[in-house]
Amino acid sequence: MKQRIQSVDIVRGLIMIIMTLDHARDFLHLAGPPPLDVQRTTVILFFTRWITHFCAPTFVFLSGVSACLAAQRRTTGQMTTFLLKRGAWLILSDLVIISLIFSFDVHYHFPVLEVLWAIGFGMIILALLIRAPKTIIAVVAILIIASHNLLDNVDLPKSGTPGNLTTLLLNGVGAFIPIGANRFIFAIYAAIPWTGALLLGYVFGHLYKKGYNAAKRQKILKLSGCALIVLFVTLRLINHYGDPAPWAVQRNTAHTLLSFLNVRKQTPSLLFMLMTLGPVLLLLSVTEGTSNRVTRFCTVYGNVPYFYFIAHLVLLRIINVAGVIMAGIPFDFQKPTPVWAAPGFGIPLWGVYLCWITVIALMYYPCRHYGRYKQTHSGWWLSFI
Repeated sequence: MKQRIQSVDIVRGLIMIIMTLDHARDFLHLAGPPPLDVQRTTVILFFTRWITHFCAPTFVFLSGVSACLAAQRRTTGQMTTFLLKRGAWLILSDLVIISLIFSFDVHYHFPVLEVLWAIGFGMIILALLIRAPKTIIAVVAILIIASHNLLDNVDLPKSGTPGNLTTLLLNGVGAFIPIGANRFIFAIYAAIPWTGALLLGYVFGHLYKKGYNAAKRQKILKLSGCALIVLFVTLRLINHYGDPAPWAVQRNTAHTLLSFLNVRKQTPSLLFMLMTLGPVLLLLSVTEGTSNRVTRFCTVYGNVPYFYFIAHLVLLRIINVAGVIMAGIPFDFQKPTPVWAAPGFGIPLWGVYLCWITVIALMYYPCRHYGRYKQTHSGWWLSFI
């Protein structure tokens, strides 16, 4: 039976459960003010969206940790090949599978590049750096994360090939990139900023190598997590560098706190990475060696991240379409769009939470069964699903 790092699976499973809330809100919630618009949002709607900020950076970071663990079972040449294949598969998954789930467009007029693309690109970059000392990889990761906001005030290309490359690599924020007649890539995640989180995860993955002292690992994780949180608070209070949107005093204390926490995910700022990865490192530390009903529940999902990611989106899409049909809202499959909701459809936030819990419950036994299968079998394809 394959051995896994339980704390990694616990944290990843918890994050995937939270991720499901975000996707349930995307597919099912009533149209309204943007959840992170401090001037118009409610506190509960803001935090429903804000808590899910931890998902993408954790997912990407732990992909780097997992890559480091996989490297222990392979030669450098084998690991390079694996990363290239795995990265290409994740990018293809976004373009083919996720795009179809979102749009129902079998002709792929609007293929999307989302989080799987960002992870896949990061793995390809890691494949190119795999022979470098971990110190060099750490420096590259820190430079990407810490210096990316130097581009906030730089006038980057916005059109033509240079502009498309800039969007894909540095500033992918819902941009449409033409790829032919009536076809556009819908870029949501910029590759390079997220690559920094994956490379950082790969560096931290060395803490989990066989024979590494567990107490020392937990201490490093705790100190690192606390350091990132302190740095986040300090830079946010200074309010000068690390995020393109400074915080400001609002109409009351609660909304001032929302403004303080409202850092940019796309493209991920330095403060966004500090705010999210700091607590994740603490979670990795405190969950190590912990076993109870909650951690065992989270592990079921954390064991099978790719399987869960695809399957839960399919399930939410089925619920979404069923809701549209039951509401009697026309759904024009002949006019696909890169979004996931029919105009006029939506349920209240309490209904979103109910659907979130339902989806998690329905996914439990399939994930548990597949996780056990993966642990007891060794087919090559299991590394990709």
